Amino acid sequence: MKIRFRFWVGLSIVLVYGVIAAGAIVRMTGSGMGCPDWPKCFGYLIPPTERAQLDWKATHDYQAGQVIIVAEELRVANNDFRSSDQYNPTNWEHYDQHDYAIFNPVHTWIEFLNRLLGALGGLATLVVGILSFWQWKKSKLIALVAWLIIFGMGFQAWLGKTVVDSNLQPFKITIHMVMALVIVALLLYLYYISKTEKSIKAIPSYIKGFAVLTLVLTLVQIAMGTQVRQFVDEQIDLLGEGTQALWLDPAPILFYVHRSFSLLVTGLNIWLFLALRKLQFPTAQMQQVLTLIGLEIATGILMYYFDFPFSSQPLHLLFASLLFGAQSYLIFHLFQPTQSVST
Repeated sequence: MKIRFRFWVGLSIVLVYGVIAAGAIVRMTGSGMGCPDWPKCFGYLIPPTERAQLDWKATHDYQAGQVIIVAEELRVANNDFRSSDQYNPTNWEHYDQHDYAIFNPVHTWIEFLNRLLGALGGLATLVVGILSFWQWKKSKLIALVAWLIIFGMGFQAWLGKTVVDSNLQPFKITIHMVMALVIVALLLYLYYISKTEKSIKAIPSYIKGFAVLTLVLTLVQIAMGTQVRQFVDEQIDLLGEGTQALWLDPAPILFYVHRSFSLLVTGLNIWLFLALRKLQFPTAQMQQVLTLIGLEIATGILMYYFDFPFSSQPLHLLFASLLFGAQSYLIFHLFQPTQSVST
């Protein structure tokens, strides 16, 4: 049962990271409004593949909640009915959450696959929650964290709806991203506490605090990055695709803060690595952290100096998310109560 439980926790971690990567692709391709309603997509469980499917049709069976586009506006069927020879507006309600009514099949299916991954992640965490009941006698904390994750996934789904309803309001996108990282941290914590505990040398409190500081700074860095990405999105809307050289010309001040902040994050993590090595603490996890920081900086350089090559943006966000996870797991390890060590 323990192995099965950790398998499902691990699978949930992989799926949540998959959702983060898919979300980055959604943003890179401008597919965030590919499905303008929620939880369905244009009122369908399986989204349409061509614009004609969203046109009003005579003598056609419609179901409540189904969406069509009329005069560049979304209309939602208010009941099940069969249409007559003429369009009857009384059978339809205006979709009032936003005024976005553009159908792009590529954007629609990218967003749909993003939501599908999210649904699979939700199902995996639900299995984790059910299996956690068998862990209750061993550790009530395991079950409590498992169900906290389930509620967090539900809250995250609601946040996704508010992002769509707001027509991709930047602040809500940032909150949506931060919540995804919180779920990652909780899943990693659950994975950590469900394993067999091994004693390690105790770590001085100031180093533990320093490790927490580096994690907080990484979170701040990611939040700033989402705001820089919002500026890029606005530039794309203004200048169009194929003008990558102009997207950060001129760049906002926040971009330079974000870029300079990476030097601070790098320097502090190098100091933490050296401090842990001095204490003869296993440094494999810190090496992973530093490697991810290097990859993060490399993709940032690619985007700025080589005009946003394809896939550099989602990789940049994915590496940042993996970095946050690696730092979180390291902190769980550092805070494990163990034997003392001289400093």
